[in-house]
Amino acid sequence: MERSTNTIAWHALDTETVLNKQDSSPQGLSAQQIVERQKKYGANRLPQPARRSWLLRFILQFQNTLIYVLIISAAITALLNHWVDTSVIVAVVLINAIVGILQEGKAERALDAIKKMLALKAAVLRNGQRITLDAEALVPGDIVILEAGDKVPADLRLFNAHNLNIQEAILTGESLAVEKQIEAVENSAALGDRSCMAFSGTTVTSGQGKGVVVGIGVETQIGRISGLLSEVKTLTTPLVEQMDTFAKWLSVVIVVFAAFVFAVGYWLLQYEFSELFMAVVGLTVAAIPEGLPAVLTISLAVGVQAMAKRHAIVRQLPAIETLGSISVICTDKTGTLTRNEMSVVALATYGKDYEVSGEGYAPIGIISNEKQPVEQKSEEVLRLMGLVALLCNDSQLKKEANEWGVEGDPMEGALLTFAGKIGLELDSDKKEWARTDLIPFDASHRYMATLNHEHQGNAAIYVKGAPEKLIELCTRQQIDSENTAEIEHQFWEKKAEALASQGHRVLALATKKVLIEHTALTQQDVETDLVLLGLVGLMDPPRSEVIDAIKECYSAGIEVKMITGDHALTASAIGKHIGLHNTDRVLTGAELDRLDEAELLQAVKEVDIFARTSPEHKLRLVSAFQAGGLVVAMTGDGVNDAPALKRADAGIAMGVKGSEAAKEASSLVLADDNFVSIVAAVREGRTVYDNIKKVISWSIPTSTGEAFTIIIALMLSMALPITAVQILWVNMITAVTLGIALAFEPTETNTMMQPPRVRNQPLLSGTLVWHIVFITALFVAGVFGIYRYAIEQGYTIELARTMAMNTLVVMEVFHLFFIRNMYGTSLTWKAVKGTKMVWYAVILVIIGQLAITYLPIMQTIFKTEAVPFQDGILVIAIGVALFAVAETEKQLRLVTKKYRKANKAKAR
Repeated sequence: MERSTNTIAWHALDTETVLNKQDSSPQGLSAQQIVERQKKYGANRLPQPARRSWLLRFILQFQNTLIYVLIISAAITALLNHWVDTSVIVAVVLINAIVGILQEGKAERALDAIKKMLALKAAVLRNGQRITLDAEALVPGDIVILEAGDKVPADLRLFNAHNLNIQEAILTGESLAVEKQIEAVENSAALGDRSCMAFSGTTVTSGQGKGVVVGIGVETQIGRISGLLSEVKTLTTPLVEQMDTFAKWLSVVIVVFAAFVFAVGYWLLQYEFSELFMAVVGLTVAAIPEGLPAVLTISLAVGVQAMAKRHAIVRQLPAIETLGSISVICTDKTGTLTRNEMSVVALATYGKDYEVSGEGYAPIGIISNEKQPVEQKSEEVLRLMGLVALLCNDSQLKKEANEWGVEGDPMEGALLTFAGKIGLELDSDKKEWARTDLIPFDASHRYMATLNHEHQGNAAIYVKGAPEKLIELCTRQQIDSENTAEIEHQFWEKKAEALASQGHRVLALATKKVLIEHTALTQQDVETDLVLLGLVGLMDPPRSEVIDAIKECYSAGIEVKMITGDHALTASAIGKHIGLHNTDRVLTGAELDRLDEAELLQAVKEVDIFARTSPEHKLRLVSAFQAGGLVVAMTGDGVNDAPALKRADAGIAMGVKGSEAAKEASSLVLADDNFVSIVAAVREGRTVYDNIKKVISWSIPTSTGEAFTIIIALMLSMALPITAVQILWVNMITAVTLGIALAFEPTETNTMMQPPRVRNQPLLSGTLVWHIVFITALFVAGVFGIYRYAIEQGYTIELARTMAMNTLVVMEVFHLFFIRNMYGTSLTWKAVKGTKMVWYAVILVIIGQLAITYLPIMQTIFKTEAVPFQDGILVIAIGVALFAVAETEKQLRLVTKKYRKANKAKAR
């Protein structure tokens, strides 16, 4: 691939020269040019950092305290000529390393999949048509459209800029956004002074602009500066790091304790060195849950992929843990609770009300007044409203395979459709009225305005925006095709309320004639002599699936708050339809401003709908919810939403309509902008956390059960019921099968019927500690019980140990089936049926145990004997007994918990 010509000082050349050098035009490149340049220059991306080779990754798996202990143990057993023991220890070490590599590969694949789903998008002009594509597909000469919130996808030489400000701290360190213009600057200008350039990786904070691509990939400024700085993030979270640290400290404690046991056994109890050493090695391996960090990380990787399948893309992995604690979801309305398929359904002018028919974005439909179709061409006010809808608009209608769609904002797409229904020729009329200047929409002034000049010598300003803002700005109103009058504020306010009460999103359209010499547009132009044409009612129907999702939130103890910039009556109507609890009272942004912090704290407990809010209100609401002890998930899509998204415990950006600035500030991105995906993410977050608890609840009692079996035998000067090499075998075959199976557990039936987890709740809770002690006691009783039975039957010590080892494995299997259901009974067909992963693991364990018990070569290696059939039934019965006792204890605990909860409810 050739490099782009980025050695040229593009900032010092005028725009015409730049376009000529790039063989481009303001309408963009042709299809043939694009194909040629993609072959010539390649993809617009930085080179991926070189990943470690599989051999290096394999070697790094041995950097573990346990592994060091095992390697030393293997060396000593080899010196003692215990070659079987040496071989098994080496096998354990190798299997642990292989599992680690597989886990690492799975984690990397999960993150790679996320990177693809989060690929930067760019709006470009090609052949005069606006399209959105992956930024990687950009080539030099492409025309890129920039809007507030976008991340600049390549180095651009700007040729169009309207109030365009770009945050360039990533390159210059300057915290203030830089105002951009299109005039060339000095060749020697510093990077921060090249005001006619937009650099890759920087963020548009306000305004709009267009630029021609002059540098891609490594030829961009950020490509030159950062080079290969990007790294693959490790798949980890605070919880996994905490458990990894816990495992290391546990390893140290166990090694110290094992040394103490060895000292007592050798000097006080007079054990033979070789036998005692192997017992202590078995104790060490048994006590440390060496596979725990790997299995926890696999659980996260599985959770990340499960969320991605449900359209929730995790950007920051700690969000997975946070989601399990979410107690309030603050959500936008448009596109999240609704379908984001806007259509104009009602119009209101001073003299008449109209209904608009038609579906989707097809510009086909009937406009009627009192159910009688009207002749649009005879209605001058309607034609003017259509012109505003067409010209004060940055989107584009597209028709593909007889399906109409919109490239850009759905609301603007609906306005274009309306303009088509009025009878305007979208392409030709837009060319007839050339845009000269504009004021982009901004949350601070809540309107968009354009200055347009007609070829016949007319000029006008066209404005669309929030009704209360435009009603305030307008001084006159259009009465009919010829006449205007002084505006009647109350009349229009009532009209807006009437439309909003029907669940419509309401926009006001206004215009102002100006002289042909008027070529620059300022806010002062818009704030004087503006004429209100009428109101437009748009309908965005609620998503039917949202109703069930909100019910699920309420059952999970999660509050749902709608925070929208829309009209209060519109928000209330949608809230009632989707089943929000408190829809009678709506708090507006203006009312929020009048509340002090104490009043706001009380209000957020009682109100579920906040309307006419700004991004600043979102930030204040997040703080209020958090001050009330709630864990907050907040959605957002605009550049101004970034502070609220950062402040929230889980910031959720819209993947379809969201700005790049919002995505950067978020920890989660919705690929479909659907509220249902937020609830699915919370459900998956709870599932991941539950599965991590299950892994710990299974692993630690298993390890302590094995360890105490050896410790008790040594302290009582008994023969070991299970030899060290057999313990090594058990750990080897169960850790990489049964433990990993729990990482793939599906969501439990009652998961979303539990209250949110308390923030920063310790993983080793009192309940879990009790479970560890209780199950450890059952394991010890089962192993010593079967061993004692075998000795009393006169069996050889080899057969007794074989039965004890098989009992240990069977109890681990039944413990696995028990631990799969934390919130309900395990005595159901669904629970017994399990999952494919569980049964794959159990089948592998059964095959392994049959082999070590009955194959002569394995009997020789592990000192085992074939177990008689009736004793095999007894071994299984002990596993069933463990399951029954554990299940009985769980049911008693759940009943007690339910009883206490009911008593608390009565006391309230």
